[in-house]
Amino acid sequence: MKTVYDIIIRPIVTEATMGKMAEKKYSFEVLPTATKSEIAAAVEKVFNVKVAKVNVLNVKRKPKRLGVHEGYTRAWKKATVTLTPDSKTIAFFDGIM
Repeated sequence: MKTVYDIIIRPIVTEATMGKMAEKKYSFEVLPTATKSEIAAAVEKVFNVKVAKVNVLNVKRKPKRLGVHEGYTRAWKKATVTLTPDSKTIAFFDGIM
């Protein structure tokens, strides 16, 4: 059984995601088998906010090479969560800026 803490793996903190925080959009790495409704419920429960929309993106693996050694990066799932206009912001991201 998946708990809400299993669904959200880590927040994505980059320049691009920081720019979207003014629009109340936050990005997370999520469990590859998680659905949009599960992601929305997990974010609402963990951060105590209201979710308006969830967009997901499956990030494919990419070939990497270090000398003669070849391999791939791992594939993972990214979720961009948009909060409702009347919702408060996520406090975790407020301390980063």
